[in-house]
Amino acid sequence: MMSMNDNVFSAPELSVTPAPGSAPTGWRTLPLAGHFDLVYEDAAGAWSNRSLDARELRLGPGRTLLGGIDARPGGYRGFRVDRIRRLVDGATGERIETGILDRLLGRAEAQRRADALRIRRQTRLHRKAAVGSPA
Repeated sequence: MMSMNDNVFSAPELSVTPAPGSAPTGWRTLPLAGHFDLVYEDAAGAWSNRSLDARELRLGPGRTLLGGIDARPGGYRGFRVDRIRRLVDGATGERIETGILDRLLGRAEAQRRADALRIRRQTRLHRKAAVGSPA
């Protein structure tokens, strides 16, 4: 006999386990390259200076991480953007203390556009070379 809690029309529950090393569901990763010097406040409230070769910006539910190779421990680290108190762009020397997330998103988008344009140009050149070469 079926209880009132059993619903024959509902889909069976599936156990979904993310693959090892993959981003948790709901996260979006944007490639981001550059060198940044950070003033970072950790969870305990301690401030530190960090030097980071950025690799990506990870946007997730409730937080955004700036990921890259941290020069101090020499390994990959993710820094919560809301805890970055100052960001200095290594290429331009620009010092940013407000609107850090907006600046990082803008830079990631600009890099994405530049990469897409470079790929389109390379594709056109390869096509022209293939069409122009004798068979």
